Amino acid sequence: MKLPVTLEWVGGLDGHARLVDQTRLPGEFVHIECTEPDQIIQAIRVLAVRGAPAIGVAGAFGVVLCARRITGTDPAAFLAELEKSADSVARARPTAVNLTWAVDRMLRHAREMKGSSVQAIKEGLLEQARVIHREDEEICRRLGEVGRVLITDGDSVLTHCNAGSLATVKYGTALSLFYSAQEAGTRFQVFADETRPLLQGSRLTAWELLQAGIDVTLITDNMAGHSMRLGKINKVVVGADRIARNGDVANKIGTFSVAVLARHHGLPFYVVAPTSTFDLTLASGAEIPIEERAPEEVRQSFGRDVAPEGVKVFNPAFDVTPAEYVTAIVTEKGIIEKPDEERVLAVVTS
Repeated sequence: MKLPVTLEWVGGLDGHARLVDQTRLPGEFVHIECTEPDQIIQAIRVLAVRGAPAIGVAGAFGVVLCARRITGTDPAAFLAELEKSADSVARARPTAVNLTWAVDRMLRHAREMKGSSVQAIKEGLLEQARVIHREDEEICRRLGEVGRVLITDGDSVLTHCNAGSLATVKYGTALSLFYSAQEAGTRFQVFADETRPLLQGSRLTAWELLQAGIDVTLITDNMAGHSMRLGKINKVVVGADRIARNGDVANKIGTFSVAVLARHHGLPFYVVAPTSTFDLTLASGAEIPIEERAPEEVRQSFGRDVAPEGVKVFNPAFDVTPAEYVTAIVTEKGIIEKPDEERVLAVVTS
């Protein structure tokens, strides 16, 4: 099974972050070499790197790059400057909680080393970023091991957007179930919807599953209900960008529509996410900030106008699926069935 490594750190403290440029897929597989934090921030903003776990790892690398360019040898002054520069990394995108989670973890690690030299803190930050990178790969593999029981012989599964290797360091969240089930010899097929307006399903998920040798069929977003009605789909598996403590799930725009269709047709709707994607400070999905992106993403397609000039556009990048529509949430710590606050806290804080 051939899976891409989405992002990595190359070399030592004087090295750089290397990211797959996902805006160029599926036509070209190329990397972006990031030596400055602004390059990481830009890569996150333009979706060259995307997916909540991958954004978190990229954020950790961004903090290393922030630290590296700070001069001076006074640890207190260094930490003060690092807090300010890292804030710009954390604010690159608002919805995926893994970004702020990773930046906060990096800053906390730096504060814990405040008695060390500036050079030692910088080296410690790089090691911490590498730990976050390793953990993401291990957690995603674990998600597949925990959740593959949900994929059985003969299944035909719909997935929305991209929650695979390209959204993480490796293996993915939702797609990790497919990779693990494939390794176990389970026979199944996947329907990937295109995921308007940026087509992550068609450009990324379909490409990734083909690379892995998984039976995948591409459909447009508005074919999901019809496909369910015809019996072509018997369950749905998606990822998440932020999950409130009551189990409400923010994911790529269109996820809520798919959940409603699944409920109407009596199909299970599964969410797969690491515990780092849960935001226990938020009581419900109503408190999750929803990023709104540039109108050109809707008015244009691959640089060409597909709508009249000057038309108003509403372009939220995410929506919230209420917990009542979620059959279960798969985490690396176990499966949360019929999620609510009590069940979420029991697993996530265990």
